[in-house]
Amino acid sequence: MLFLDQLFSNCRHYGDKLAIEFVQTDRTSSISYRDLEQQVSKAAAYLQRLGVSEGDRVALQLPKSLEFIYLHLAAMRLGAISLPLNPAFPASELEYFLSDSEAKVFFADARTEEGLEPMLSTLGALQHAIFIDLNKGLDLVAEPSKLPPLLTNPELTALMIYTSGTTGRPKGAELSHANLTANLSALHEAWQWQEDDVLLHVLPIFHTHGLMVALHGALHAGASTTLVEKFGAKETLELLLSRRFSVFMAVPTIHGRLLEEAGKKPYDLSFMRLMTSGSAGLPEDVFAHFKTTFNYTLLERYGMTETGMNLSNPYSGERRQGSVGLPLPGVEARVVDPSNETLLADGEIGEVQIRGPHVFKGYWRQAQKTAESFTPDGWLRTGDLGLKEKDGYYRLKGRSKDLIISGGFNVYPPEVELVLAEHPDIAASAVIGCPDKDWGEQVVAVVQAKPGSSLSEEEVIAFCREHLANYKAPKLVKVVSDLPRNAMGKVQKNLLRSEFCQKKTETA
Repeated sequence: MLFLDQLFSNCRHYGDKLAIEFVQTDRTSSISYRDLEQQVSKAAAYLQRLGVSEGDRVALQLPKSLEFIYLHLAAMRLGAISLPLNPAFPASELEYFLSDSEAKVFFADARTEEGLEPMLSTLGALQHAIFIDLNKGLDLVAEPSKLPPLLTNPELTALMIYTSGTTGRPKGAELSHANLTANLSALHEAWQWQEDDVLLHVLPIFHTHGLMVALHGALHAGASTTLVEKFGAKETLELLLSRRFSVFMAVPTIHGRLLEEAGKKPYDLSFMRLMTSGSAGLPEDVFAHFKTTFNYTLLERYGMTETGMNLSNPYSGERRQGSVGLPLPGVEARVVDPSNETLLADGEIGEVQIRGPHVFKGYWRQAQKTAESFTPDGWLRTGDLGLKEKDGYYRLKGRSKDLIISGGFNVYPPEVELVLAEHPDIAASAVIGCPDKDWGEQVVAVVQAKPGSSLSEEEVIAFCREHLANYKAPKLVKVVSDLPRNAMGKVQKNLLRSEFCQKKTETA
């Protein structure tokens, strides 16, 4: 049963049960499963009146809101393609996404209308730009009586999410209804989703983690979701303790903020059924401190835009520190030598490759890029480095594009970053490779100092040399007030390379 079939079946079965509660600063609204089906059907009829049909792209640059959810599900209901976009994208970036996707309809926050209208008028494929006053909501008065039957072709694209574009322009990853359903079914089994679960949702919903894994996961299970407009560590901790939610999904940055809020006082979150971490590597100190502070062992997993989730530490079993766990049901994983794609022995570092029914269709109108992403026998080249341990657990070692080759030696940035995390005055770090005429690449550490502390380049380099082989230790250190991160808390190393490698080249 496809995700939408399951969703509408849940709507009829659960009726007045809470589907989504939306908590904002000044008000809280909620909707039952029965009302959710009605709102999605009305939104689908509304889109139909705008001329939206199978295969059309419906772009959504809306803040976290019920309106976003109605329109997102309605687009898929019509066989159209939902295209969620980060509300923080300025007009210059937004123009690329709308132009490349040839979006037919665009929805945005009314507060952005004045700044976006000049750009939107240049887009030939765009037929409707609709700005919503979210204080009033979208007036869904259209009757859904003439909606087409639910789609029957599982290979139709349901969702398109643009990759972060660490090299070149971002690419639109097309995920079919079959892809979404396969991943939801695997997670339902692996994480033992239950109809009486209540999810506290603090993530953005334009991204794989917040949309496909968290929100879709709850709706697929017939569970209830409390959607929080904006994350606040104090408010989130209070909600977790007072409302006794059963499911919470977050990124390492959020888990770190919760630890900071807790301070040295222990809290008991052992009543939580499932608390996961993903979208970026979970630092080992956060994993350990979370366990001692909150009496809960976080479940780390591994996914990507092109696939949804791939691997997960077990729900029942060892949740191993530093590991992203085992392949999900129906998912195959392997580690190969990226130069010739021969299978590597356990413990050897290579490229992690994935195969399964959850793997995306390809990149929007980029046949060559799509072909390059797969091996001849259908394995997805993830670009992630990692190893498989003898008992089947996987560990990631960074992106292959982040691998630094200095003087002929391989340097894996996470290994250096783990050492930097042990320095008492370093709050966060990112290790990159910059071109060097003598060494090929030079190891550069960009570090964020803790408030009130002082750091010198010499001190950091000396500290690393105490704990690492000389070729792994940074040759250059840059101290910054903050590291650039994307919406999911992942450090954007491409921006660091652009800034610091360029500056080094200019002064060389």
